[in-house]
Amino acid sequence: MCVTRGILLCLVLLIPAALAGCTGRVNSPLGTTTTVILIRHAERVHTADALNDDGRIRAAALPAAVADLDIAAIYSPPRERNLDTVRPLAAQRGIEIRVIEIDRVPERLVGEHPGQAVMWVGNTTNLGNIFTRLGGEGPPPNTYGDIYILSVPDDGPTQLVKRRFGR
Repeated sequence: MCVTRGILLCLVLLIPAALAGCTGRVNSPLGTTTTVILIRHAERVHTADALNDDGRIRAAALPAAVADLDIAAIYSPPRERNLDTVRPLAAQRGIEIRVIEIDRVPERLVGEHPGQAVMWVGNTTNLGNIFTRLGGEGPPPNTYGDIYILSVPDDGPTQLVKRRFGR
């Protein structure tokens, strides 16, 4: 009976702690503020993963929309529409696109680039979680052309600046 109660007590204490670690806010490392730029991929052909004409035009407009930001790295999931959206920017800046899976994106963005600016080109299926985990409030950047620039400090609230790119 005591063993069962002990195990039950451990589960009651450990499960919420584990879940908090999975869903809690991600802060920048001590002494830094990391800028995270979140965008959704541009418009695509509905039956394929390729960008359509509007998407290619929007992707070509991205470099001008973030010209004032010193971007250290660009991250994308392994989807052609995402990669094609940021290729013009990557080519202009000479930055290699880092293709990663969706697992632990917020931690990677701030952990691998503390104090720098980094971009994630996402999808409606992952932008909401990433935005919230970085301290964003309200709707995530799920509309084509949204640029959300989050200043993620080591302590204190995340600051958000919204922009648009393309027509």
